[in-house]
Amino acid sequence: MIPLHVLSNYSLLRGTSPIENLVNRAAEFGLPALALTDFNNMYGHISFYKHTTTKGVKPIFGVKISLGENETDYILILAKNNPGYGKVCKFITRKKLAGFSLDVILSEPHLNDLFLITPDRNTYNVLSGKFRESVYLEYVLKPQDKKLTVSNLLTLQEEKVKTVITAPVYFLDKNDYLLHKTVSAIREKTTLTNVQKSSLSSETSYFVDPGKIRKKYNEFSKYFDNTEYIASNCNVNLEIGKLKFPHFSQQQFPDNFAYLHQLCFSGLEKRYPKVSKKHIDRLNYELDVIFELQFTDYFLVVWDIVREAKQRGMLIVGRGSAANSLVSHVLGFTDVDPIKYDLYFERFLNRGRLSPPDIDIDFSWRERDAIIKYVYDKYGYDHVAMISTTITFRARSAFREVAKVFGFSNEQIAPFAKSIPWTSAKNLENLPELFPETKNLPFHEEPWLSIVKIASRLSGFPRHISIHPSGIVISPVAITNYVALEFAKNKGLGIIITQPDMYSIEELGLVKIDLLSQRSLGVLRDTILEIDKTEDER
Repeated sequence: MIPLHVLSNYSLLRGTSPIENLVNRAAEFGLPALALTDFNNMYGHISFYKHTTTKGVKPIFGVKISLGENETDYILILAKNNPGYGKVCKFITRKKLAGFSLDVILSEPHLNDLFLITPDRNTYNVLSGKFRESVYLEYVLKPQDKKLTVSNLLTLQEEKVKTVITAPVYFLDKNDYLLHKTVSAIREKTTLTNVQKSSLSSETSYFVDPGKIRKKYNEFSKYFDNTEYIASNCNVNLEIGKLKFPHFSQQQFPDNFAYLHQLCFSGLEKRYPKVSKKHIDRLNYELDVIFELQFTDYFLVVWDIVREAKQRGMLIVGRGSAANSLVSHVLGFTDVDPIKYDLYFERFLNRGRLSPPDIDIDFSWRERDAIIKYVYDKYGYDHVAMISTTITFRARSAFREVAKVFGFSNEQIAPFAKSIPWTSAKNLENLPELFPETKNLPFHEEPWLSIVKIASRLSGFPRHISIHPSGIVISPVAITNYVALEFAKNKGLGIIITQPDMYSIEELGLVKIDLLSQRSLGVLRDTILEIDKTEDER
């Protein structure tokens, strides 16, 4: 069974196939398993898990990680189990934050939960000297030269080198090579005519039926058997949907729910001079729901953040559906009285809801960084990260970038790009029908016709990774057990973000807390300080 590694469009302008298309093709070929090994990243692994499990294809999680600046010097790393998956996340995090080399792998005491596959014979010899059972030499097929391939494989067979045959997939179909070349040129910031051959994959790097390849080289069945052995020993369960709450630590009560219960009833007396049966019944009802859904620690973590902010004299505002909750009100998250205004709690949280509720807290734009630092300090820098957001190609950006690689300047592109509406790139080929204001543009003429056709293929493709404006995630264990991390786009700021975006983080079960930055609160703070200063002068 091959290939052992497939690059998706989440490989950020290296692979050109959406994950769903790759998985569908694997299912068409009857592959029992498929390995996703995007280059130096793990952005798409949650999506990969969802699509493979839907199609009945076993997901194999890994990465193609470079050992230095030269991208051709790499190791293919596959996770055998959940601890192995965590190690892959740690390796990618190390690669993104501090650099990566063969020494990083060799410094590990054991790697029994990973497979290490390298195309370099020297690297293979070094690794197999320490991690013999987990190391394989990769032989990348060269379909255009069967005679050379057979000769090389016979040599490896004679030398009894533990080998796997691979056929890397960078694009889905043979006619997708131009798309692959285009995105490579976008990545290299050059034109189609000047793109370096070293940055391109082979024209044969499309998804070929593995059965046909095996039949073509049936005298080397042992090497194909090795890929099947690897696939059968890779068993990762990401536990999609299982909530992974941070643990709130307190010593005063026997359990955290008892502590939350006490905080709520204490807050109830502070909020309401006259506590009625209606207040008590509503609070008990909400607490019962929180307890049943096991959201106790979530509420305590948010309460702790809000308490710290208020102790520092910060202005905060809780907003959104959290205002429908009496628990939120008595814990100080919100100032709107849900009893007085008869607000519906179930809009915020109900027994049918499996995901954590959204509690959005606004801070002054000048003070939010301080409270975020508090979260890092309290829960640990290895447990906390800001969440990423994936910036994808839209109509204008796709058209602009493809036109550049065709050799057009910004000045030549601008009149066309400005006329393109803010819409999905998939609409580019039908612009005149959808948007009459574009009917006079010569998109039906070459080279614009080809540019539009290719640009429309980039619809939804990840363009780059940025930082979510408010989302922060706190993990109960080291966060790299679940996700890989990297610096946000401006590395100089030192902000570390998760590689998976908000949606993947939530599907994985990690808890997102929204700490938002509001300039209006900053203005309000400045106004109050100015008034106080004026009063003091009087």
